[in-house]
Amino acid sequence: MRLLVFSDIHSDVRALERLMATEADYYLCAGDLVSWSRGLDKMGEVMKPRAGRVLVMPGNHETAEEIEGFCGRFGFQMLHGRAVELAGVQVAGLGYSNRTPFKTPGEFTDEQLARHLDIFEGLKPMVLVCHCPPQGTLLDRAGEGRHFGSRAVGEFIARNQPAYFFCGHIHEAEGAVEQFGVTVGMNVGKPGYLLDLAKIAL
Repeated sequence: MRLLVFSDIHSDVRALERLMATEADYYLCAGDLVSWSRGLDKMGEVMKPRAGRVLVMPGNHETAEEIEGFCGRFGFQMLHGRAVELAGVQVAGLGYSNRTPFKTPGEFTDEQLARHLDIFEGLKPMVLVCHCPPQGTLLDRAGEGRHFGSRAVGEFIARNQPAYFFCGHIHEAEGAVEQFGVTVGMNVGKPGYLLDLAKIAL
């Protein structure tokens, strides 16, 4: 079973069309499908042909309530503070970012992120998908000495060691890969990443 994870489309219809044209069993948007919550339904029309197999999380540019309504209108499944079992693997999702200077709609404090991540404690085997990356890593590097990720996300990964961790949020780190113990971490961005869940040891 193949899961296509992508993030930070920001209303780029062509990028989303390319992703939807990719054959996968499930499609997971890890947030920021649009900017400042504008134009969600236009993106929904592009994703609608895959409706029964689409999972969506809010990024920092959407609220959980907006994404829940969006999923209801198009037949998608919201994955925010929830886990779904796919091919024997727990796919856990948490949207929103830690605080930004821009006061975007979907932001948590690190303490709030930690509390929401607690519900996934001990899930195995697990693929963790968050909108925001762990702090001080290649996945959150926005430039020399510029890191804007979440301490709570990093601590959860270190403690639980999911098989894979995927995120977005920091556009400059798109495509970055880093190993955290046994965890393979990646900032998937617009190109996305196609994961074969069968390769995860059960």
